[in-house]
Amino acid sequence: MKRAFLAVLPLFLVAACTGKRAAAPSKPEASAPPSYEIRLGKETFRLYCQTCHGETGAGDGFNAFNLDPHPRDISDTAFQKKKSDSDLADVIRRGGAGAGLSALMPPWGRTLSEAQINEVILYVRTLKKPPA
Repeated sequence: MKRAFLAVLPLFLVAACTGKRAAAPSKPEASAPPSYEIRLGKETFRLYCQTCHGETGAGDGFNAFNLDPHPRDISDTAFQKKKSDSDLADVIRRGGAGAGLSALMPPWGRTLSEAQINEVILYVRTLKKPPA
């Protein structure tokens, strides 16, 4: 009991003499965990998209090297700024050929629900290309 009192006493004296509270030690800020929808989108991406687009969306999945043209780097910030969510949803739903792109990207509109497509888009928006 005495040790606990002696440990708190200096903080009390600082507060009493200066009129200010002693600053609490700061904790390192942790980034907020991703939302539930983003986590669901990541899982759907892993199952359906990662094979070609890669884990980070860089277009370097294990099947990418068998494809010509190679899958797009969807982690590229310039690409992400150019494309709206509805553009991305359209490509996911109708596939590359349906959106005037490579026919090698399959349409997922009959496989994925609208909620899953929206969750994948939320996840894709979190992908960022590492600085070069």
